[in-house]
Amino acid sequence: MSRIGKKPVAVPEGVTSDIQGQMVKIKGPKGELSFKVHDEVSVKLEDGEIVLAPKSKSQFARQVWPTCRTRVYNLIVGVTEGYKKDLEIRGVGYRANMQGRTLNMALGYSHDINYDVPEGVDVAVDKQTAITVSGIDKQKVGQVAAEIRAFKTPEPYKGKGIRYVNEYIMMKEGKKK
Repeated sequence: MSRIGKKPVAVPEGVTSDIQGQMVKIKGPKGELSFKVHDEVSVKLEDGEIVLAPKSKSQFARQVWPTCRTRVYNLIVGVTEGYKKDLEIRGVGYRANMQGRTLNMALGYSHDINYDVPEGVDVAVDKQTAITVSGIDKQKVGQVAAEIRAFKTPEPYKGKGIRYVNEYIMMKEGKKK
């Protein structure tokens, strides 16, 4: 039995949940999200809590059950608190700024990089070297942060590039004479 899967997902005050078949819809103060639970997992609302359970004793059903429970929990956290990822830019002349819904970055290339921010995600630039990605969908926030980081990953000799705040980069020793 899964320790994570066994826990019911509590629905807090101010959040409404609607379960129609395998579709779970959560609506809260920050917005509305939905998730289709896998067919191997049963989902029902009992006493203000969402309870998930495997439909069969197959190995796959037992594997996907806690994953679906965590995805439903992430919906509730998203519509109540939201998610946020912080990135920092390190390097001489490296900077970023917002122009409408486009993130403009100078990262040492011969051209500036323009990244169009997708719907449902907000990007804010504090100073010129701190980027904050926020939204209600955990997957979208993480994906946008990873795409921004991929434009210039931190290199191991000087540490220049875009990194998550508090990310540790293993530094290498340079050439010796």
